[in-house]
Amino acid sequence: MDDNKSVTPTVQTTGPSSSDMEYYYTHLYPFKLIFNWLNHSLTPNRDIVNREFAMAFRSGAYKRYNSFSTIQEFKNQIEKGNPDRFEIGAIYNRPPKERDSLLKSEMQPLEKELIFDIDMDDYDTFRTCCSGAQVCEKCWKFISLAMSVINTSLMEDFGYEDFIWVFSGRRGAHCWVSDKRARILNDLQRRNVLEYLNVVRDRTASKRLALKRPYHPHLSRSLDQLKPYFVDIILKEQNPWQNDEHALDTLLPGLYDKQLIENLKRYWKENPNRSSTEKWNDIDIIASKDLKASKKQDVINRLRECKEDLVIAALYPKLDVEVTKQTIHLLKAPFCIHPATGNVCVPIDDTFTPECAPKLIDLQNEIEKDHNSEKTTLQPFIEKFQIFVNSVINHEVENVKRGHDSLENENRES
Repeated sequence: MDDNKSVTPTVQTTGPSSSDMEYYYTHLYPFKLIFNWLNHSLTPNRDIVNREFAMAFRSGAYKRYNSFSTIQEFKNQIEKGNPDRFEIGAIYNRPPKERDSLLKSEMQPLEKELIFDIDMDDYDTFRTCCSGAQVCEKCWKFISLAMSVINTSLMEDFGYEDFIWVFSGRRGAHCWVSDKRARILNDLQRRNVLEYLNVVRDRTASKRLALKRPYHPHLSRSLDQLKPYFVDIILKEQNPWQNDEHALDTLLPGLYDKQLIENLKRYWKENPNRSSTEKWNDIDIIASKDLKASKKQDVINRLRECKEDLVIAALYPKLDVEVTKQTIHLLKAPFCIHPATGNVCVPIDDTFTPECAPKLIDLQNEIEKDHNSEKTTLQPFIEKFQIFVNSVINHEVENVKRGHDSLENENRES
């Protein structure tokens, strides 16, 4: 985005007012916690001083290249600006607020958290319980499963330790990876990580996924994680293929045999509105008819592979690639308020559902009742984030110490 460039504002019919946001920033927003997290230390240093923040305003204006040297300056400027939300960007070689006095080429992004973004919209082919911006406990299971798969890969494949998921405020989740090794990745390396994780690139359900065999170990492990949930979530709860037209458009293209597809089309036309579970079983039953013994095992194997690919297509994490692949990309800060729902963007795990998110109006009522901002329903989420920040800072200290010890050993050896 261009700095200070106005965009057409989104009309909001609900959500917090300007005075609500002022109240939130004054009494509830955990500025110190966010500051220390992005600083990776309790003492202000380059990591926070050179960090870009952007503010998005109710008017539609968007102001980039803000930066802050102290917690108090951070708090004061956000309170003064009173944005609908503010976003976190990269750490540069110079403080972003000095940008106007520098040549554009003099401002270079150095590092930023590795970030992943999952949005419910990308599961609309398979979810039937809700549509559009609506989200419920049933369809949130798509997000929870995606989080679980990515968590496993981040830990087992990349060795990352310090990452946390944050509710987007309405229908998605953001993962912030704060390990030093992740923060210093360049754009090419970020795209490589993305390439590794972004298995379901083409979201067009009318095309067969046709993944290569044998599966990569990451994909094989992911299938093991997802398979136990497919029957309950897809076939029973969502039941997307009871609609015959939808089944023709999104289930049959996942199969490999044209004759089988034609036979299933004919059978479902004669027996309309069969459930997703029945249609899933029909595939095996119709395929097994009139099979020669010599071909039976081959057909069984091909169908198994098609069905495995369909499980991956339905439940594997679907990533917003733009969020991950560039160091300079900005993303809404944790604990911001979603302007449409009034939900706080709280840290979450895979047991979370959107109903668990505190709403600003409820927090205000809680403070007015108890006169104690540390006893609201926001506090457990702040404590969860505090544990994460402590881990980030402790690991940063350990990294610095290892670096000093290594340098001392090199000096002694030389």
